[in-house]
Amino acid sequence: MDGCDGTNDGESRRDGRHVAGLQPTHRSNIGLLDQLQMISVVTFASTTDGKHLTALDFIQKEGLEGALVGKVIVLTEATVGIGLEAARALLITGATLFLTARVRKKATKNLAGVLESGRVTLVNMDNGSLSSVRAAAATILTQSNNKVNILIANAGINEIQEYTLTDDGYEILLATNHLSHFLLFQLLKPALLASSSPEFHSRVALTTSSTHLIVKLNGSENYKYEKGGYIFIKEYAHSKLANIYIAHEIERQYGHRGLHGSSAHPGIIKSIVTQKEFIDNEKTPAEGAATTVIAARGQDGDDDMHGTGWVSHTYDPDSESRLWKDSLKLVGLVTE
Repeated sequence: MDGCDGTNDGESRRDGRHVAGLQPTHRSNIGLLDQLQMISVVTFASTTDGKHLTALDFIQKEGLEGALVGKVIVLTEATVGIGLEAARALLITGATLFLTARVRKKATKNLAGVLESGRVTLVNMDNGSLSSVRAAAATILTQSNNKVNILIANAGINEIQEYTLTDDGYEILLATNHLSHFLLFQLLKPALLASSSPEFHSRVALTTSSTHLIVKLNGSENYKYEKGGYIFIKEYAHSKLANIYIAHEIERQYGHRGLHGSSAHPGIIKSIVTQKEFIDNEKTPAEGAATTVIAARGQDGDDDMHGTGWVSHTYDPDSESRLWKDSLKLVGLVTE
């Protein structure tokens, strides 16, 4: 369900169900801006009349209203945009929600009407801090009685364009968009596995971006750009490629145990950033949240969600395995 480099159905559904739309041809012969323009017009989760589904549309279409009572869903950064709309839609499923937020005051204001349900817990978490992630995971496990059915890794940043390191010493885009979610998954993994049942498999859904087509995985010795070469848009794309790779590895390692991984690109969401002539098919946050919810709860073999091609490095078992092992070291979990 990612932006532009679709996979064939067989490979995508076996290893992360990463499905997409359009593959630009002769990618090496076009400029970076042209590549971004090409991938920015792809949209997903449309109805038969061409209109975009909203997250609420999907919940209603699949008959999920009140269907997830007793299930526990963790959603990172539900304060604004896609995360906020996903939280609103998931609330009507009857599930218990743990919503993380970096700024509690803002979250409390924006989530008015959601927090009052009695089934929602707001958890402080800064994705730019691994210690904050650890504290949040401990809170979630304690308050959920070690039960987690679905993890939605939604939080992410793309506005910091200067090379910046976190307090943990990692490049901030990779740390926020990838490492924090990788660590959160590892800490919640025992609960996700234990909560899975034959009737309801556990899932991890990671939000990615079609920009991933412009990069390949960095070398293990250059995640912090020790060798130079930092370019903002490429590092953002690199962090989103990492989300896809981790979804594949989750599926590969744990799919047979009832824990599945998916990655989804929400499309181009309406904002000041998208005020360009070539953005002619952008979506509202509620529409963008549809792919997030589909990835989190859509059943295996969603035949109406498919693409027309893929970029070869989108599916790369060797790189995916290397990233997994490297990430374990980076977050301080050398062995599982």
